[in-house]
Amino acid sequence: MSVTPQQPGNRPAPDNHLDRALIEETAKKSGLVWVRGPQGPARGLWHVWHEGAVCLVGDGSLEQPLADLGLTDGGSATVSVRGKDKGARLVAWPARVRELPPHGEEWEAAVGELKGKRLNAPDADTMTERWARESRVLRLEPAGDAVERPGAMPGRSLAAPPLVTSVTTRRAQPVGLPRLLFRRRRG
Repeated sequence: MSVTPQQPGNRPAPDNHLDRALIEETAKKSGLVWVRGPQGPARGLWHVWHEGAVCLVGDGSLEQPLADLGLTDGGSATVSVRGKDKGARLVAWPARVRELPPHGEEWEAAVGELKGKRLNAPDADTMTERWARESRVLRLEPAGDAVERPGAMPGRSLAAPPLVTSVTTRRAQPVGLPRLLFRRRRG
């Protein structure tokens, strides 16, 4: 039995092959990934895992918004994927962003996979032409070992504080409301 060397903080040293396998399996099985670009909070995005990278389509009038994440060709991002069983974050990894030029060989292959996952498209027959005109197809390629994985999760909460808003979620219900809703009609 081999023993994995320990890094400072009693966390296991990363094993690139295990990290790659974990990244690939979680990304394949998850319907959403959370992507944090250079600006803005992380956003849940639908995707496909294709040829070693997360591929996604966005911007454009009918697709998921990507512009406010600051994802640019050659830039970087952090991708987080949840586990399917409990829904908790399972792995997070750095990614290199590549924008695929429309109608190139890689673009056609990625779009072939993406169109099968796109739900409720109003223009399913001409969707790929619209993507070529209006949208961006991005590949988020793993650019290193996982920064978070089982056995190497942060000790602090990563929950974001709620945004300040004037909207309220609930007020006390009127005292007589249950009687109005649940009274029986007498016939």
